[in-house]
Amino acid sequence: MLMFIAKRLGLALLVALAVSVVCFLLVRLSGDVAAALAGEGARQVDIDAVRRNYGLDRPLIVQYLDWLWRTLQGDFGTSLYFKTDVTALIFAKLPTTLMLGLCSLLFALAISIPLGVAAAIFANSWIDRLALGIAVLGQALPNFFFALLLIMLFAIQLRWLPVSGSDTWAHFVMPTIALGYYIAPAFMRLVRAGMVEVLSADYIRTARAKGLNEGMVVFKHGLRNAAIPVVALAAVQLGFLLGGSVVIEAIFALDGLGYLAYQSITHKDFPVTQAVVMLLSVFYVLLTLLADLANAWLDPRIRVS
Repeated sequence: MLMFIAKRLGLALLVALAVSVVCFLLVRLSGDVAAALAGEGARQVDIDAVRRNYGLDRPLIVQYLDWLWRTLQGDFGTSLYFKTDVTALIFAKLPTTLMLGLCSLLFALAISIPLGVAAAIFANSWIDRLALGIAVLGQALPNFFFALLLIMLFAIQLRWLPVSGSDTWAHFVMPTIALGYYIAPAFMRLVRAGMVEVLSADYIRTARAKGLNEGMVVFKHGLRNAAIPVVALAAVQLGFLLGGSVVIEAIFALDGLGYLAYQSITHKDFPVTQAVVMLLSVFYVLLTLLADLANAWLDPRIRVS
């Protein structure tokens, strides 16, 4: 197990290093950073002065190593638009995005696991077709369009929920539904496929032959084994939710990292954009690593292979 952890940790560090290179280069290759910092209509003399002041005239590899060293120390620089420390700004917005991601994941699991189990038990029935229809609709409906439909229904027509802000739990209801429903189909299909395979296994037939009630057979013996792949998918989807909440946070004006990324891109605030992309990418890598370790702990065959 220790060798498995060491290999996975080394791979995660390499991926994180590659992500840092891509993150750094994307900002630099998006255009002349010095010209963007100087503003529209700036003279060449002003652009050259900005380039010298920010060290943009140095070789690219030197700029990257300097940025990486400061990033490892938790120093992401100063925001050009908000005029404040980027690290403090990010940690002020992070709880909102984490809350939205966790709530969306729990909502997705709450609707997909029961539907997936029911679809497997009543395979090829109207229940199975209903679950399939819900899954297809969830994948076909873009989350931003679904978010607008939720606003029209619950905020404008019924006036049950607030449209924007992040002050109370009610502000998270519609964003949670919009994001959670979008990722639910993947869990639903995975649970259904796993349960169909597990329910036809020999140990399930043995459990039924011993006289165990159907609920114990399905949930204790069946779902426990079928849910192993769900652990890995849940970690990956949580990383997707944290990084993919930009549009939803912008629509509902949630004061999180996604909305911060939207504002920084709009105002060409490169230090904030770079820091948000790097942080969310590292979160994704860490969650994938935790999923691999959890799967290895749940299924010894993984770490043996």
